Amino acid sequence: MPGVPVRDSARVAAEHGCHGLEIRVHPDEEVRLGLPSSRWATVRAQVEDAGLAVACLAGYAAVCAPGPDEPVVAELRALVDLASGLGAPAVRVFPGGVDGDVGRALERIGAVLPDLRDSGVRLLVETHDSHPTGEAALRLVEPFDAPELVAVLWDAVHPWRAGEHPARTRRVLGEHLGYFQLKDVTESDPTPVPPGEGAVPLDECAESLRSWSGWVSLEWERAWYPGISPVPVPLRAARTWFERWCPRP
Repeated sequence: MPGVPVRDSARVAAEHGCHGLEIRVHPDEEVRLGLPSSRWATVRAQVEDAGLAVACLAGYAAVCAPGPDEPVVAELRALVDLASGLGAPAVRVFPGGVDGDVGRALERIGAVLPDLRDSGVRLLVETHDSHPTGEAALRLVEPFDAPELVAVLWDAVHPWRAGEHPARTRRVLGEHLGYFQLKDVTESDPTPVPPGEGAVPLDECAESLRSWSGWVSLEWERAWYPGISPVPVPLRAARTWFERWCPRP
């Protein structure tokens, strides 16, 4: 819900049976890096007053991005600090590098491990861009052997687009699966459609999640595709999918 205040986003989510709210951290949004700490309690209260938890902060740091380490590490630390202040258990980040590039990410993630441990916040690297499959994303987090601190966010679309079947994604991630983003698209178009109206094998995703307990979040990219339906439309479809499969025990 780009541009929508947190209070209103939380109300819409609650009205559609959600348990939590994933908050986008972006300069165009109410919650952004540099948000004064005096505002943190207010934002957190707005979510809690709707009967929800903050499920995750969606950040845009890229752990494999070319260039010096310091700006990336600083952004990661700022995201972790913000998550801690808002009561979010996790922060989503991207790979954003070159296929097969691992070392740069390991150095940067390693630099913030103490911050993650001290705050209790989990860093989630999304299956995206340079590391779209579960197998590829796992290489960025598995060396730390600390899935409670560093894990993978499984975006339903990208592994499938890259030819990785949902059962394999789930199998290779194992205990390093930290979060699932529900999303659907057609074979030929990246524009999101309500869950169940596209070609992503969401039933197979659900089957593979039966033994897993964690956050399942609808990803609806109106920030990038402003012409798609308002969020209540896909939320209703997402709720139908969730209640049919109940991936969380």
